[in-house]
Amino acid sequence: LHAAVFTCLTTAFYATARTGELTTKMLRSFDPLSHIKLTDVRVDQDHQGNKITNLHLPKSKSAPNSEDINWARQDGLSDPHAALENHMSVNAPPHDGPLFAYQHGKGHQPLTKSKFLSTLTSALKAAGKPPLQGHGIRIGSTLEYLLRNIPFDVVKVKGRWGSDAFLVYLRHHAQILAPYMQAQPSLHESFLHLTLPPVR
Repeated sequence: LHAAVFTCLTTAFYATARTGELTTKMLRSFDPLSHIKLTDVRVDQDHQGNKITNLHLPKSKSAPNSEDINWARQDGLSDPHAALENHMSVNAPPHDGPLFAYQHGKGHQPLTKSKFLSTLTSALKAAGKPPLQGHGIRIGSTLEYLLRNIPFDVVKVKGRWGSDAFLVYLRHHAQILAPYMQAQPSLHESFLHLTLPPVR
């Protein structure tokens, strides 16, 4: 279970995904036409040799007719690639079953959103940390990429934000805004372009 939860967590974080897109609502609600499967995972490479792992969502909140999310390898313990490999080794989810299915008894059990969140809550409580809501992972991912100085418009596309709602979170994170408050006109223009309404 923990290997599946950790893999789901790192995938949700680095792909800036909604937890409901990676889990099922109930144990018996898995639908191969709606939920992500092992066969929906592939590795792509650009002309510079940069590899990314694409995960095809048969359905999502923002795209009922499917869309892709993706992540790249990361340094450190939260690397989603290493987590996925470990999950594959520990749980060996069926090819046409839920991607984050875990060993349960003599078979597999899909990872439900409630089980995912309750497992995270237990781990955070044991570590003396406050509980985390599902949407907090996507917001945290957005802030992480912004702190890496990835342009606002790129983060918006990656997070599949349908509006500029994510900009609201910038008010609470001065370190993201810091580069845009320096005496560098080019950065000012970039920030103003995204935050000010167009002239009519």
